[in-house]
Amino acid sequence: MSRFSIVSALRPIWQMKIRRRPYVLSHGITSRCNMQCPFCEYWKEEKPDMSFEEIAQMLDGAADFGIGVYNAWTAEPLLREDLPAILEHAHSKGIMTSLVTNGLLLEKRLPDLSNLDFLSISVDGLESYKEIRGIDISRILPGIKKSVEIMEHPVLLNCVISSKNVDELTDLVYFAAEIGARISFEPLYEFENIKDDVWENMEVKDREIYRRALDSLIEMKSQGYPIINSLTYLKMVRNRKPSFKCHAPDIILNVGCDGMVETCRVHRQPLADIRKGVENAWQTSKATMAKTVNECDKCLFFGYAENSLLYDYNLEALRHYEWM
Repeated sequence: MSRFSIVSALRPIWQMKIRRRPYVLSHGITSRCNMQCPFCEYWKEEKPDMSFEEIAQMLDGAADFGIGVYNAWTAEPLLREDLPAILEHAHSKGIMTSLVTNGLLLEKRLPDLSNLDFLSISVDGLESYKEIRGIDISRILPGIKKSVEIMEHPVLLNCVISSKNVDELTDLVYFAAEIGARISFEPLYEFENIKDDVWENMEVKDREIYRRALDSLIEMKSQGYPIINSLTYLKMVRNRKPSFKCHAPDIILNVGCDGMVETCRVHRQPLADIRKGVENAWQTSKATMAKTVNECDKCLFFGYAENSLLYDYNLEALRHYEWM
């Protein structure tokens, strides 16, 4: 959906507020990747992927549980040859589908995505893309532009803000507007296993440059440019202060590629095996999730922050956050 509407919100409100269950199943569909971005931890892991049969069984249980959105992501979902069958199975159960990709295989695999509702592509820069991702941006542009042409729903570009791209955030907004896409921003996160030299190299140390860059995004959002983030969130990012109550586990059931339920992208301790049943995995792990989140200092991943604002009926986010 492009903006909040009460009709589209009834099902998730029933699931999350009345039944007290998450509405989104976020699945790390594979540990394999065709890039080796230094700030990502997922491609470095050696975990077995769930089989198609296991994923189909998970989706069956998810539908019975009340899940309305299946998000396939990390490390690179398009490397799974059975992705079309997975998306089709989710649709057959009445579940909307979402995908996060680095875009390298997008042009080739677009014909396989007929059962995809929402597409998000990681684009961290134009001039800086090669330094950040290790390949030339020209290799992903055809797939991005083609997806904008043929996808029924808006295509989202997602940018992780770092020292490498902080000077070209507005250029990315202009690019998104030019090709007819939307764009989101979130700051680079210092996850537990990131190497000291990588963080030292990519952290934005000049606070004034950082603040001016975010002020520009806030102004462009106010002017109607296709930035999906709410003003409330952008101001939190500008101030580097996550001033919201996190409801990530109330909204999203996070499952790793190996089938283990985790609290979230930050707290990745395995809590329960989804293959033993979605209902069982949720009941087994929800108390630990709640305790972990209550003790957390909170991150600024936009999917968690924005949806937590929606969960608490933040009026500005309800008006201006423009994604699922």
